[in-house]
Amino acid sequence: MSSTAGLKKTPHTCPEHLSTQPFTPPATPLSPTPAIQISEDEVCQVFRKQKRKKAPGPDCVTPACLKSCADQLAPIFTLIFNRSLEVTQGQGLMPDKTSRFTCKGKQLFHFMGTSTFSEYTVVSEISLAKVDENAPLDKVCLLGCGISTGYGAAINTAKVEAGSTCAVFGLGAVGLAVIMGCKSAGATRIIGIDINPDKFEIAKTFGATEFVNPKDHSKPIQEVLVELTDGGVDYSFECIGNVGIMVTALEACHKGWGTSVIIGVAGAGQEISTRPFQLVTGRTWKGTAFGGWKSVESVPKLVNDYMNKKLMVDEFVTHTLPFAQINEAFDLMHSGKSIRTVLQL
Repeated sequence: MSSTAGLKKTPHTCPEHLSTQPFTPPATPLSPTPAIQISEDEVCQVFRKQKRKKAPGPDCVTPACLKSCADQLAPIFTLIFNRSLEVTQGQGLMPDKTSRFTCKGKQLFHFMGTSTFSEYTVVSEISLAKVDENAPLDKVCLLGCGISTGYGAAINTAKVEAGSTCAVFGLGAVGLAVIMGCKSAGATRIIGIDINPDKFEIAKTFGATEFVNPKDHSKPIQEVLVELTDGGVDYSFECIGNVGIMVTALEACHKGWGTSVIIGVAGAGQEISTRPFQLVTGRTWKGTAFGGWKSVESVPKLVNDYMNKKLMVDEFVTHTLPFAQINEAFDLMHSGKSIRTVLQL
């Protein structure tokens, strides 16, 4: 589910719940920001690099949940800024360690640097990506996360090769985007795995070639896949956030070269474990964030690919609802009746 996260440049407005003045957070609930250790030699490298160039505008932007890592920036400057941003973003604060949200005098926190499920928001400059002004914002808002995450997991993280066999666990929006990425990379077999067979038909639209429903088999699904693929798949992707399925996806990979990518976000505090044998036999276990894209640089390129019909986006939007019906949108998602619902603010 996504809000229409593209933002048009408008005259300044300041509703009661959005304070533009820095909010001094209370001293007790927030942990202190850890010191960032950088050597003097590393800092000196900043002055040997180009200065960051400002993009014109912005007139049409989309919030991005990950920071930029522009090639022209000095690596050490990027390191310092990104570490600082990671700390404050994890605390629900702006880079200056303040919250810009209050409601009836009570402090509210920012979410993932964007807070897109709100009618007004304040974000850091580094959380904005300027995109083609002709792009429909009720579609390209999905490229700030979700579609780009799954697509990039196949293209950038796994680096799927032509002629390979892939298995995708979980056929929600992210899983469908993985399938799209595998197809784009030239995979020959793309196996979709889900316990909801209603998702199979739409998955074909994105490039899935066959399906497995774990409920139809008495043996562990990894054994089914190993038999089905004569030894295991070349690439597997976990798009659910289930720690048990993460291990299953690894074990479904072919010994010697199989690569499994974890995309799903597990519950807080959950851990994964497997026998070392699963790895020393040649399998590779990877994780991915935002599909390996650099958000400020990559999102405009993804938008251009969509505008040039190289990337499917419209097909992910199954429902469009007014913001007042956000709870209905969540119900559709939890029941598996939607892929992505766009909320009109």
